[in-house]
Amino acid sequence: MTIQAYGAVLALALGLATASAAAQQTPTERGPVTNLPLPRFVSLKSDEGNARRGPSLSHRIDWVYKRRAMPLEVTAEYGHWRRVRDRDGAGGWVHYALLSGVRTVLVEEDMVALHAQPSAEAETLARAEAGVVARLGACTHDWCRISAGGARGWVPKTAIWGVGADELRD
Repeated sequence: MTIQAYGAVLALALGLATASAAAQQTPTERGPVTNLPLPRFVSLKSDEGNARRGPSLSHRIDWVYKRRAMPLEVTAEYGHWRRVRDRDGAGGWVHYALLSGVRTVLVEEDMVALHAQPSAEAETLARAEAGVVARLGACTHDWCRISAGGARGWVPKTAIWGVGADELRD
């Protein structure tokens, strides 16, 4: 490798490191309509909601959500429309009236234990099957308190979808 090539590689590496550090320090993006963080989690307010190809009623329906309280992630805003995606990455534009700020999560791990405390050694109070939609409560760095079907307890964040990896909640 020539000295010039080595210098170019070093400059590229330094540039990437600087860009990476800047990306980590960049504050969360804000929605242009609501000024709320993007991305953010919400839930489906109704029993059915159409996800469209674009932000208007004239756009084709690509997906129909048929589960009240399903957690969704808002990734963009345009007027009264929110671009959302589900756990599988499917989604589209949904009218804001179909969405709720009530936080829910989708249990991804089958028969996950709901613990009395945020610890794997704590007493198991109940178990939840994969696919259960639960109400989200407090979250620590690694655990979240959820409730569903009259049962509540702490589960590892890795067992649920609908909460950010670094998100803390009281």
